[in-house]
Amino acid sequence: MKTMGPILLSAVAAIAPALPAAVSAQPKPVLDYGFYKNRVEPIFLAKKNGHTRCVVCHAESNNNFHLKKLGRGADAWTEEQSRLNFEMVAKLVNPGDPESSLLTQHPLAPEAGGHAFHSGGRQFESKDDEDWKTLAAFVNGAKTP
Repeated sequence: MKTMGPILLSAVAAIAPALPAAVSAQPKPVLDYGFYKNRVEPIFLAKKNGHTRCVVCHAESNNNFHLKKLGRGADAWTEEQSRLNFEMVAKLVNPGDPESSLLTQHPLAPEAGGHAFHSGGRQFESKDDEDWKTLAAFVNGAKTP
């Protein structure tokens, strides 16, 4: 019985350094399809001053951000296309971390902390852009009300 004390003390000493990290670790947020469809997807369809719509280039692209083509004469995606777009966009997101997510960093101006190259230009000059804030909210797990 006397040997249990040192063994227990050794075990506690071994795991103690990891406890603060384990206790403070937050689960990553879950991306919300409703928020995506109602708030994020319209950003991809909107014309921003001085830029073309995201869908124009990204429905024809062969890169990681490949949106489904709109149907002839359509101004929105079908439910099935939206779900497929959501699945694709989710691959460009590090949930809970807009600072490392391609969705938020690639179209952001380098002066604001974004990536140096985006062939579609700088869709967002700063993180104060309302559309950028919407993308960041999505990455952070915002839910549809």
